[in-house]
Amino acid sequence: MDVLRERHRMIRTAGADLAVFEFGRDPAPDVPTMLLLHGYPDDHRVFHPVLRELAGTHHLVTFDSRNAGRSRPREGAGFTLAELVDDVFAVLAGVGAPGGVRLVGHDWGSIQAWAVTQDARADGRIIGYTSISGPDLRHFSRWLRGRLRSPRLMYQGIGQMLRSSYIAAFQLPVLPELLWTLGLTRRYEFAARRNIGSDGVRGLALYRTNMFSAVKPAPRRPVSIPVHVIVPLGDPFLSPRLVDGLEDWVEDLTVTTVPGGHWWIASRPRAFAELLDPALRVADGGA
Repeated sequence: MDVLRERHRMIRTAGADLAVFEFGRDPAPDVPTMLLLHGYPDDHRVFHPVLRELAGTHHLVTFDSRNAGRSRPREGAGFTLAELVDDVFAVLAGVGAPGGVRLVGHDWGSIQAWAVTQDARADGRIIGYTSISGPDLRHFSRWLRGRLRSPRLMYQGIGQMLRSSYIAAFQLPVLPELLWTLGLTRRYEFAARRNIGSDGVRGLALYRTNMFSAVKPAPRRPVSIPVHVIVPLGDPFLSPRLVDGLEDWVEDLTVTTVPGGHWWIASRPRAFAELLDPALRVADGGA
């Protein structure tokens, strides 16, 4: 039996036709449900390695965001964080999860998920959240301003600005599209061992809509559900110190550092799965 048997459906939202995929067990009150949100320039397949580890015991849901994979934005739709959050709630409404949902987000999926957990629609539906390599945007902005104002910590802020310099480059017209078309796509596909087609180009809208623009994320509100932040220490894009200050507004916070890079979730799926479900460590004979 193939435990990664894919159940595929399309869910129409106000702004997109979303390709949604379910794996593992069917939803039931005693079966934990996870909704995994991918980042850029990936689609839901970035989670396939960890899905194989979890499918025997979990109901697993993923979907291609409106800028990626088999999903497509509808005419007039945008890419604001608020619209991306609406997409998540549309998927939640379309799949069964009688015991509540644990969110898992990577990269832009993590940015989305931070916003989802602070939305009133999450109350009673989202029961936990695991974040990897994607900060809450308001926390990021406050953290960066605080570092740049502090002589003692300014080096952290400057270091993060250098790590984030690609975001400024993505604002340029034409050049980022050319880079993806002429070489970046091929290089990324070789490293990731999967085709991404035009997703590198399509996903630029995320950065151009939400970064350096007048569009602001919703006000931050305290998060009371358990939040687990996994910090790959070798991530070239995000400082490990970005977790500083999360405890001020995340009531139940766990931070775990791991020795890996930005795509640690795909290169170390068993270790990732054991952090998502500690029962797997026991099954392996761990403490």
